[in-house]
Amino acid sequence: MSPPDTKLPGSPDRFAEDAAAYAVKASRPDLEAGVAAIRNTLATLGSQPGVYRMLDEHDQVLYVGKARSLKARVFNYTQVARMPRRLQRMVSQTRGMTIVVTRSEAEALLLEAQLIKRFRPAYNVLLRDDKSFPFISLNEAHAFPRLSKHRGARQPQTQYFGPFASAGAVNNTLNALQKVFLLRSCSDSYMSNRTRPCLLYQIRRCSAPCTGRIQEDAYAELVEDARSFLTGKSQQVQKKLGERMSEAAQQRDFEIAAVFRDRLKALTAIQGSQAINAETDAVDADVIAMASREGVACVQIFFIRSGQNWGHRAVFPTHVSGVSDEEILTAFLGQFYADLVPARLILLDRPIEEAELVAEALGTRAERKVEIRIPQRGHLKRLVEQASRNAVEAIDRRLAESTTQLRNLAALAELFGLPAAPERIEIYDNSHVQGSNALGAMVVAGPEGFLKSQYRKYNMKGAALTPGDDFAMMRAMLTRRFARLQAETEASSGDAREDWPDLLLIDGGKGQLSASMAALAELGIDDVPLVAISKGPDRNAGRETFHLPDGREVSLPPNDPLLFFLQRLRDEAHRFAIGAHRGKRGKAMTVSTLDEVPGIGPGRKKALLMHFGTARAVKSAALEDLLKAPGINRATAEAVYAHYHPSG
Repeated sequence: MSPPDTKLPGSPDRFAEDAAAYAVKASRPDLEAGVAAIRNTLATLGSQPGVYRMLDEHDQVLYVGKARSLKARVFNYTQVARMPRRLQRMVSQTRGMTIVVTRSEAEALLLEAQLIKRFRPAYNVLLRDDKSFPFISLNEAHAFPRLSKHRGARQPQTQYFGPFASAGAVNNTLNALQKVFLLRSCSDSYMSNRTRPCLLYQIRRCSAPCTGRIQEDAYAELVEDARSFLTGKSQQVQKKLGERMSEAAQQRDFEIAAVFRDRLKALTAIQGSQAINAETDAVDADVIAMASREGVACVQIFFIRSGQNWGHRAVFPTHVSGVSDEEILTAFLGQFYADLVPARLILLDRPIEEAELVAEALGTRAERKVEIRIPQRGHLKRLVEQASRNAVEAIDRRLAESTTQLRNLAALAELFGLPAAPERIEIYDNSHVQGSNALGAMVVAGPEGFLKSQYRKYNMKGAALTPGDDFAMMRAMLTRRFARLQAETEASSGDAREDWPDLLLIDGGKGQLSASMAALAELGIDDVPLVAISKGPDRNAGRETFHLPDGREVSLPPNDPLLFFLQRLRDEAHRFAIGAHRGKRGKAMTVSTLDEVPGIGPGRKKALLMHFGTARAVKSAALEDLLKAPGINRATAEAVYAHYHPSG
């Protein structure tokens, strides 16, 4: 698989190709040095399968590739005249190679995908979305199994159903399943400490096993019904609920009949929202289709499990310019399934190179057979066509959003007098409650929207900060941010300024602006544009004022698209700051004064709390009472008592 080209966003392909040709021609000695480095590696290679990494002069990974024969594949990189320009550009930057020999080509394919996700090389097709997919888990380690959402590593004695395309899809399904099967969603510790049913029991979404409102065998029957539904046997469950509703009605127990009616109605609603069509019952498949246009590629994937649609997601790979659709799709399959077990059947909208090899590698990953098929007719063909339509529509939306984003950035440059449309905007805000749990936040935006992987949180603490002083917090946050940027730039000999913002937006008025200007001036920074955003009279959105360092104040009409864009930037920073603050505050609420007692670990802390009920009760307990707690010896009891009664 050949590596992709790169080009500037929004530049036509022909301009990128001309620039590439000029760069290769101008760096002929570099190209010769790259070929020489490859030949040095070639001298030690054999014909085994494996994975190779191309490294630049700083040992950064440029490209990761796999080969059936390492010697033959690497030799191709020495044939400069036969290589396209993008490969010549990569070879001209190459100064070394790392080789890993594998037992088979399928193993090499799996290793290649893992290394690409790890190193994210500049010349490989990359998937931007590394977020894990959620599952529904049924934890059977407890007498009353728990049904909940799960991400991350698999746990023992737990059955998983999924993946679901998004948290929203799995949450909607869980809400409906609670109405139908009444299984608990609370943690084991929460359940063990209940003395009466929680609200979920009152609204008929849980059977309250915590307080004995349901016997273990009856609960086990509900668990089996839920498992049957999630494995595609929904009609059996529907028939069973219908029969029980009829029996209750015949016995004139209309209240119980109404309960079964509501559960049956909820089950029908799930089936209506998830069913594909009757012909797909018991089908487990990942339906994958691709579309590309104007340098943008979109891969659309539908998760079909037991004939139920568990959602779909659009993925936009990067570094795709100059790469064929088949190569992009092959790279997608390798990376997408690096951490996700594929379905038994993968339906594609087009043939790919080495389809049998990809199927073998995915089967090795899943520890069972995986089939890759391109359906030609019938209901499976219609599923693929539906995915294809969604891929095309997703590209249309992405291109429209990109055009709007670029237009907004250009208008932003004109409004604030910037030399060019900003490529990186950093927005700052802070959050606290009367000075407690103070936290600062930075969000980042650019031509492709918000860059969430580059968001940052700053804990605001220290003797120099007065609680509740927003101006001091803003100054401290910017000082920390730009002092670090300066250090990183100096460490790279002043060449790395891609992480420097083209514009700073501060949520606040003149006070925050002055504090921000003081922080930058103290560091000797005078080339970063700065704007503060304050709400208008009565804090009305739509009447914002933009404060500039030269004293100017700018306002925009309430219906101006640029105003909406700036509001969205400000609101994202506010949302991130508030969310981070709430998380910090919630964590602080779980901290006990027992954590400050030396020699008290989690086990003894739990024993004391279980015995006395609260930390306040532990604090007021006499030494003799502390000795009565299970697992607490005299030394521990004396340490606890001395901590709370230092004068005693």
